[in-house]
Amino acid sequence: MVVNLAQDVQAFTSNVFLVTGDRTVLIDAGANFDVVEMVRSRVDGLDAVVLTHTHPDHVGNLDTVTSTFDVDTWGYDTTIDGVDHAITDEGTVELGDHEFTALHTPGHKDDHLCFYAADPGILFAGDLIFQNGSFGRTDLEEGDREALIESIDRVREWIDGDLEALHAGHGPSVTTDPFEHVELAGRMARQV
Repeated sequence: MVVNLAQDVQAFTSNVFLVTGDRTVLIDAGANFDVVEMVRSRVDGLDAVVLTHTHPDHVGNLDTVTSTFDVDTWGYDTTIDGVDHAITDEGTVELGDHEFTALHTPGHKDDHLCFYAADPGILFAGDLIFQNGSFGRTDLEEGDREALIESIDRVREWIDGDLEALHAGHGPSVTTDPFEHVELAGRMARQV
């Protein structure tokens, strides 16, 4: 099961997805709210924190989460403070009850990852793709519009029309025709 712990939070934060199952994982830690209490209200503990990328709004709560639940953090680049273990491009990571493929998708930030599992048809898109064809900012440090377009295209090659859910780093999750939102993001990112 996937729950967005930041869904009703009125603060500058990313979405924070609690994925329960065989391996209970927090995808991103968010910032500026008590995510620890939100986790505790739903589960007894965590097995890991997995990061889409390390912008402050996604990792502001990371130290508190890892120390409270005594868990390690997995991300793309272990040279970044707080990332304990590397997830390689096209490596697999267990999130809940399913194996997800990690896709290195720079353009918004160099260490950006998306996570995709054909069964159950879920994409965790981080800040690469959002609802209604929106896409990640490229005006921040490490932002690169051409790399972002290539990353969206790469995700598009991995998924298909059977995609059931797109969980983005900000805004609502998309469960109605999420594949179309990915395709639209690719088109929109190409416009000047």
